[in-house]
Amino acid sequence: MKRIFIFSSVIFFFFSGISSVLADDSAPSPHIPKVWTAQKAVAFALENNPGNLIALKRIASANAMVSATKSRFLPQISLSSDYTQTDNPMYSFGNILNQGQFNNRIDFNDPGRTDNLDFKIQAQYRIYNGGRDQAALDAAQAGVQRSVANRSAIRHRLGFEVIRMFLVIAEQKETVTARRSAFLAIKASVKVARARYDAGTLLKADLLSLEAQEAVSKEDLIQSRHNLELSKQGFLNLLGLQKGAVAIDTHDDIHQVPPHVTDYSHRPELLALDNAIRAAKAQVRAAEGGRLPTVDGFGSYQVDTGSVLNGSGNSWMAGVRANFTLFDGKRTTSAIDVAESRLSELKAQKKKTELALNLEMQKAYLEYKQSQERLSVTKKMVTTAKESARLNRIRFQEGVILSSELIDAEKRLTDARVRQLTAKMMYQTAIANLRMTVGMPQFDQISE
Repeated sequence: MKRIFIFSSVIFFFFSGISSVLADDSAPSPHIPKVWTAQKAVAFALENNPGNLIALKRIASANAMVSATKSRFLPQISLSSDYTQTDNPMYSFGNILNQGQFNNRIDFNDPGRTDNLDFKIQAQYRIYNGGRDQAALDAAQAGVQRSVANRSAIRHRLGFEVIRMFLVIAEQKETVTARRSAFLAIKASVKVARARYDAGTLLKADLLSLEAQEAVSKEDLIQSRHNLELSKQGFLNLLGLQKGAVAIDTHDDIHQVPPHVTDYSHRPELLALDNAIRAAKAQVRAAEGGRLPTVDGFGSYQVDTGSVLNGSGNSWMAGVRANFTLFDGKRTTSAIDVAESRLSELKAQKKKTELALNLEMQKAYLEYKQSQERLSVTKKMVTTAKESARLNRIRFQEGVILSSELIDAEKRLTDARVRQLTAKMMYQTAIANLRMTVGMPQFDQISE
């Protein structure tokens, strides 16, 4: 490792001021769209979700660590001053010499009282320390890259969760509509049943069965509305908002394209672990540097003056210092063992993560294929159930079928509609999940 060590022939007084910049935490409120599309929701969440903001602070902290580590490559310069009075023979004689007031009449055993005011500027520079500073810098820089990768992982996961919740809201809105249609249909059938009961062409038991089904349909409608409101609140939470109206564009085509590759090697989680391993290797090198010597260069310039003797003088000193620890109670060996154990742990963690990511990707791909098949099946199911319910309503009005048959037909239609809505949501969710598992952003227009 090359170090640049420059001693200037002229050393000026060095004054260091500490300045602090207070950041204003009161950021302007973000613009909140009146109607959310999937892309707007993802972009908004990536900027305003607390998880993303925390990740940004961690990156800033890691960068600060790099700056702090780089400071080890710079010389340390300090300025000091002190004033003393003494009659101690050794110190008084030293003051006399420093102030240039020595003469042959001075009694070495009793030079008398003296005082001294000194100003001293000194510089120190570590020329070599076994590569520990460079290893620490490598570890800190790897820490920055790890923080950046962790932020990407958070944003990938956040983008997927926003898409998923957006689709859940869209599905539940349609579910509310389906439940309302089912409730209105059974309500109309109850009206027909009452008319038939009053005319004496329908048993009371059949009328009661339809009224009970009407109550069940109303309860289902209430529950679906409640689920919708809960989903909206979860959606706001992902956006980083506590409250507000949620209106989504249900006609918005998300336009997500399934990835053509099934490769998890670009996942930011793996990149974060690679940088963690890189930092751990640097920490091993830093620990091993404890077995090597250190070399320091130093220099100082001092001015002394006194009021008792009315003398003054100046002096300088420069040199090189080497230090080698022969025995430290196995402290360095223990530090190396700890660093190597941490490195081995991270390598094992990477293998475990690779297995988990591969399983997650394979599962996402299978769910995508399954959702395609379910979408096709439920489409046929709804078409058949609609026609069956239409025919059964007509037959019930004509008194051809029992109320139980009509109830079954209405149930099948509602169930088919809900299944189709779920299949649509699962298909879009499967695409979003597949994009996440291969390390792709949800939308190419939005940088992750």
